[in-house]
Amino acid sequence: MSDRATLLTKTAKVLKKHYKPVSPPSNRSVLEHLLYACCLESSNHEPSDDAFARLQETYFDWNEVRVTTVAELADVMAGLNDAENAARTLKKTLQGVFEAHYSYDIDFLKKGNLGKAVKDIESLNGVSRFAVSYVAQNALSGHSIPANKGVFGLFIVLGAITEAEAAKKRIPGLERAIPKSKGVEFGSLLHQLAVDFMSSPFSSRVRSIILEIEPRAKERLPKRAPKQSPKKKTAKSKTAKPKQAAKKKTSATSAKKSATQKKDAAKKSATKRLAKKKPR
Repeated sequence: MSDRATLLTKTAKVLKKHYKPVSPPSNRSVLEHLLYACCLESSNHEPSDDAFARLQETYFDWNEVRVTTVAELADVMAGLNDAENAARTLKKTLQGVFEAHYSYDIDFLKKGNLGKAVKDIESLNGVSRFAVSYVAQNALSGHSIPANKGVFGLFIVLGAITEAEAAKKRIPGLERAIPKSKGVEFGSLLHQLAVDFMSSPFSSRVRSIILEIEPRAKERLPKRAPKQSPKKKTAKSKTAKPKQAAKKKTSATSAKKSATQKKDAAKKSATKRLAKKKPR
């Protein structure tokens, strides 16, 4: 494994060559940042912007969104990589905020201690780690780089973290390697590659970017499942006809036997009738 800090620094340099950084609007409230993160977690920024805008245009307020069904929200949020899951997460997040504060105005978190504010958001039902980190970075001016499922998978391939660290949702040294002044920029660039990696793990473009960061990652790139050879035809079909012939033969024999029995019965009946007609 390469030195982690060096690898992360190189990742930042390579990402700038292939992606453009994205900064969120500065006038968003804490709640809006939180809900936008629900849209963004598995998708890129442009479709997330569209989905978030449609939510604001379609519904009167966030309470109406909270009481809307997941299926209806997913239709409005169409265009995201996993619109149904994003809709479910957004709905749960709104419910969590409402249950905790009986209000959707949580801008008071900006005024308090950063650590306490982060814990408050973490305690909300339905809020993902990605969303907590996104809000800490973009709404609370903290140094916390958001990482979705794709980031952890990408960093395993690059050799930046182990599978055990990924299972614990940890990327040790990330915030030390990337300065706070570059946190938002790096976070948006990393997110774009991570989403592309999740969506198209066998894309030649994605693979070339990964190998540009770390050539030794080639051994850890996802492998396509081997093609299964077509199953050989069994001899069952061959034996079907003889069985059918045997059935026909048996059926014919039974019919012949039945006809003989009927004929014999008819002869006996005729003999009895003749015997009755004979004079005593």
